[in-house]
Amino acid sequence: MQKTLHLIVLLLLLCRGYSYAQATKIAGRVVGSDNAPLIGVSIQVSGTSQGTTTDVTGNYAIMAPGNGSLVFSYVGYLPQTVAIGDRSTINVVLANDNKELGEVVVTALGIKKDERKLGYAVTKVEGGPLAIARETNVANSLEGRVAGLNVGGTSGGPGSSARLNIRGVTSFSGTSSPLIVINGVPMDNTVRGSAGEWGGADLGDGISNINPDDIENVTVLKGSTASALYGARAANGVIQITTKTGSRTKTTIEYNTNLQFDRAVNNTDFQDVYGQGSQGLRPTDKASAIVSGNTAWGQRLDGAPTVGIDGQQYAYSAVKGNINNFYRVGPSFTNTVAISGGGDKGTYRLSVSNLDNKSILRNSGLTRRTVNFNTAYDLTKKLSFNLSASYIDQNDQNRPQLSDSPLNANNILFLAPNINQSTLAPGFDPNNNGLETAWNVDSYATNPWFVVNQFVNNVSRKRLISSLSARYAFTDYLFLQGRIGYDYSSDRRFGVTPYGTLYSTAGEGALDNLTLGSRLEMNSDALLSFNKSLNQDFSISASVGANYRRNKFESSRLSGGQFIVPYLYTPSNVRIANRPEYQFSELVTPSLYYTADFTYRFLTLSTTGRYDRFSSLPNGNRSIFTPSVAGSFIFSDLLDSPALSYGKLRASYAKTSGEAANPYLTQQYYNIGNPINGVPRANTSSTLPNANLRPYNLREFEIGTELKFLNNRIGVDLAYFNRKTTGEIVNASLSVATGYEGTTVNLGSTLNRGVELALTLVPIKRGAFTWTSSFNFTKLHNEVLDIDGGANNPLQTGTYRPMNANIGIVKGLPISQVRAYDYKRDASGNVIVGADGIPLRGDLKPMGSGIANLYGGFNNDFTFKNFNLSFLIDYKFNNKILSATEYYSYTRGLNQATLTGRETGVVAAGVTESGAVNTVVVPAYTYYPTLASNVSALSVLDGSFIKFRQLSFGYNFNQSLLARTPFQNITLSLVGRNLFTILKHTDNIDPENTISPLVAYAGVEGGSLPFARTYGVTLNVKFK
Repeated sequence: MQKTLHLIVLLLLLCRGYSYAQATKIAGRVVGSDNAPLIGVSIQVSGTSQGTTTDVTGNYAIMAPGNGSLVFSYVGYLPQTVAIGDRSTINVVLANDNKELGEVVVTALGIKKDERKLGYAVTKVEGGPLAIARETNVANSLEGRVAGLNVGGTSGGPGSSARLNIRGVTSFSGTSSPLIVINGVPMDNTVRGSAGEWGGADLGDGISNINPDDIENVTVLKGSTASALYGARAANGVIQITTKTGSRTKTTIEYNTNLQFDRAVNNTDFQDVYGQGSQGLRPTDKASAIVSGNTAWGQRLDGAPTVGIDGQQYAYSAVKGNINNFYRVGPSFTNTVAISGGGDKGTYRLSVSNLDNKSILRNSGLTRRTVNFNTAYDLTKKLSFNLSASYIDQNDQNRPQLSDSPLNANNILFLAPNINQSTLAPGFDPNNNGLETAWNVDSYATNPWFVVNQFVNNVSRKRLISSLSARYAFTDYLFLQGRIGYDYSSDRRFGVTPYGTLYSTAGEGALDNLTLGSRLEMNSDALLSFNKSLNQDFSISASVGANYRRNKFESSRLSGGQFIVPYLYTPSNVRIANRPEYQFSELVTPSLYYTADFTYRFLTLSTTGRYDRFSSLPNGNRSIFTPSVAGSFIFSDLLDSPALSYGKLRASYAKTSGEAANPYLTQQYYNIGNPINGVPRANTSSTLPNANLRPYNLREFEIGTELKFLNNRIGVDLAYFNRKTTGEIVNASLSVATGYEGTTVNLGSTLNRGVELALTLVPIKRGAFTWTSSFNFTKLHNEVLDIDGGANNPLQTGTYRPMNANIGIVKGLPISQVRAYDYKRDASGNVIVGADGIPLRGDLKPMGSGIANLYGGFNNDFTFKNFNLSFLIDYKFNNKILSATEYYSYTRGLNQATLTGRETGVVAAGVTESGAVNTVVVPAYTYYPTLASNVSALSVLDGSFIKFRQLSFGYNFNQSLLARTPFQNITLSLVGRNLFTILKHTDNIDPENTISPLVAYAGVEGGSLPFARTYGVTLNVKFK
């Protein structure tokens, strides 16, 4: 019996040894349905305790017997069991588990995390809708799609800048824009130029160069905790762009073409009862016609022949269609070809794109050529690298002037009702050296057709945005990554006041600028990451790293006056050459940081910390440490509710920081001026340097919840945030007795708190028909707590061209207050009228912010078999507009309000200084211009609106129709943007017609291009 027992034990040991001898090495890669690698997937040999996890690239290796099976499981995905057989390589694609909702999102520094573990708000927008009905600046396509994100564009033509604010404006002295990141590396988003009260052109920003066809998705990191790892630049949040990559399993050739047409929308409701003229009389000769070319203080229109500005006779009747006839229909044609693919070792994608956009303003537009290349390659099983590069070659023709009148073609808006815009063409006299044709008495109000035909304001940019990273996996849970990001742009701007311009000296024009500039944004970083499940319930994910940032700007400008040879626009052809101008600035910021996530089943605690050292601040004050902490609690894991599919509570707190907007504020420097009689001249800045300047602080607290009901048919994402800045870097005025005009101090403070709500619904999901709806809402309270200790309260930041109102910072009120003069009133509230019969000017008052505090969007998608229909409605409320158009409509007799008293004169309702009722009769042509000048509150409008922003209708061709063709898939879509306005309170302008993306000019309107309605078609073809 004992011998038998020994024999049995020996046989068992031999069998065990034989089974181990038969075990083979199995390797492979695990990805999600989007082909993205899944990190930390659990892989178990079925029926045993033997297992492993995938590394950061989704790869794994394990010893297992050939007759066994591997079980793949991952939070948020359906488990999958795969028989091994005689295979040594097993690649797996895990399907999403809608009940678990464990989507992987890209967070700060490009680190991928399980969405369930995040303790802060993140919103992901897929790239598809952004490319179907597109904007030349892709940032504008985000409007109405993300709770907490406020998007405001500039009406400056194709490729104009966008004003982006996440959770309000936190800085009134610097920038409040979020950091833009591409594939984990920050890019430069500097606004290259913008208009102000004295005119100017919008020259675009950094994100306007990005091709929508290359975007896989956009992730918006809203709170300070989400973006804290990026440091000071991300104090206002982060917008992360992930570009498209190839697939390891197939090669794809894709062609995408988009043809759109922009048409100007006439938003004016001007009077067409009275025509051109002055003092109630129509013009009687060419001279009087020119004097009144842009005023409508003439007689009632009666159709009688009347002399025009060209000396010819025209019917004194209302002319329709001036806006649509002056501005053309602007086509935009985009073609993108991409080839992508890969194999076991890696992936690649190469795309080439061409955009040709004609502005609605004739002889204006842009062309943009983009080459994008992405590749990921596994050099060994442990070492991999990734390369991403985009080369952009963009040329802008005749960027339109905005705001002020010189060389601004948009003054066509103010033609008297009886003048046909064609009578101004061609705008110059070819028999008199191209001298501009006068159309009004003000030579600085340039003939719009002269601008169209003669204006030169060209901008070109060549830009390379690239990143290269290498990653070495020591084990399946520990890796080291090195990365360098490089964003270099070279700009050339060439602008002239054309030969023949009336206001130029002797009509000989001027070389405004020939500017060559370059900007470098370089980021290099190293990251050591650890990600391991210690057991079934507890896991740790931690990283430590360092970053070195360098930003360098350099430019040279030539200018001069009076061209010698007509139309030869070169620096050597000017009579007076100005001294060349040179600009240079450089910032360097070394940083250290860490991040750690500790997860126990349904609880996650996260913390980050970053140490920055700013070169732009004094040596003793240039360093700061900024921490954050966040937690998430998935309480639905503790419940067994058939109604609640998913429930999470989250909370976070972060301290972030920011440096001064400009360097060189802490020391005194000499400026070299023009020489006097050959003797060099120098001077010092009028700003007193501050050797005690330090970084400002921003603290934010956020709490929120995410809920999913009825098997994810209903979703709710709700957040409350409170963020406060202290030590804001502001410019403070000084008494001139000090020898300086101002200084820079740490005295500003702002508060932003609010609520964000994102609601998603699937009202109908039956058979082949699905209706998906989403609604987002943001309510914000913004307040200036302090400016500079009270010495400059309020602080003026910008104004509009009439110069009788401005934008300012007022303590106790939201940023960007529109301040205007109201009526002067007595103690009883009666309007006080002057001795001339015109109401008197009262106090300069804040009348509301130029930035909306309530905004959001409503999106709907319908699919039925191969058809799809979607539309987007967005809205903004509680913002004011300082409208130059409204002001000029009063002074020039175009506003409907000016019809009162045309024949009889106007008696203003009010009382005199003595209290007597006013009885003075004033001619309308005197009353309304003076009233608009006295009471600029008439130019302050309610900017609230609701717009039908986007519509698309598409058809995906049936696969059976393509079976015998070289096409894998064909999708055809009809698209529209800015189709109509559902609600607005501005009678003569579009409420989004603004001149600048800068917070200092938020709400300022006037002299910009009219808003355009867009129609088009998009065709996407994928080849087999």
